[in-house]
Amino acid sequence: MSTTGTDSPAADPAAAAVPGQVQEGGPAPDSRGVSLSPSRAGDFMQCPLLYRFRVIDKLPQKPSAAATRGTVVHAVLEQLFDLPRGARTPDAALRMLRPAWDELLTERPELAELFDDGDGGVRAEELADWLSGAEKLLERYFTLEDPNRLDPARRELYVETQLEPAEGDEDGALTLRGYVDRLDVAPGGDLRVVDYKTGKAPSQQFQDKALFQMKFYALVLWRQHGRLPRRLQLVYLGGSGDVIWYDPVEADLLAVERKLRALWAAIREATRTGDWRPNRTRLCGWCDHQDLCPEFGGTPPVYPLPVVPARD
Repeated sequence: MSTTGTDSPAADPAAAAVPGQVQEGGPAPDSRGVSLSPSRAGDFMQCPLLYRFRVIDKLPQKPSAAATRGTVVHAVLEQLFDLPRGARTPDAALRMLRPAWDELLTERPELAELFDDGDGGVRAEELADWLSGAEKLLERYFTLEDPNRLDPARRELYVETQLEPAEGDEDGALTLRGYVDRLDVAPGGDLRVVDYKTGKAPSQQFQDKALFQMKFYALVLWRQHGRLPRRLQLVYLGGSGDVIWYDPVEADLLAVERKLRALWAAIREATRTGDWRPNRTRLCGWCDHQDLCPEFGGTPPVYPLPVVPARD
């Protein structure tokens, strides 16, 4: 069972090096074979056709104000730990906000359309409201954690491991990969995996779905280092703020591994047959591809040939 709370046995982790094949920041190293990330696994579970649109057809996604705000807030929380203990204050975080937005805008100039007034200018009031929303998220963070008591071992950490193919499987190993927002290491070596969310915490009945991403990361770290993470922690900055944590057990992560193998088998089958079925849910309202979806009277692009194994 997942439980909410703010306590943790790794509340004051040492900035110890983590063994294994890890890379902090920067581009992910090239991986041989096929790969799967938590987000792409989530896409397929939500809607196989959405997975096809994003992975095989590589259709672009429209910039989202909410997602962009999340990216900027994540950047500030990562940079906050560049400051020494005692200097990691709400005011310091707020001072980082506008530079983080400007830097992201330089990297991704297409985001300017979020606040473009159509005449080459900026809708200043909307931008100010958007930045104000980001400020509230950052201020709420300090009600959930005290960053001056933390020294993360890694931030924005790329993790990767391979699941060897089952006997008779000709498709090769499956690479699991992703980025961990923060990895804390206690003096005794216990690992705590932390992920920031800028939305609201889910209700109790949907917490297991929310924790899937964290269990994915726990499985990768376990396979990398041979040691179970002590705690998985989701820090929700939306709403009133909340922390959901879960202490993984071996049996649970083995179940996650079986689920990922089954999921990848289904993805391979859909790739071979071209059968990517849409799954209509309430989440369709946020999809950029309704005009191409049969559920909404659309027609998907011509399926690319020759058919090759899908890559994440």
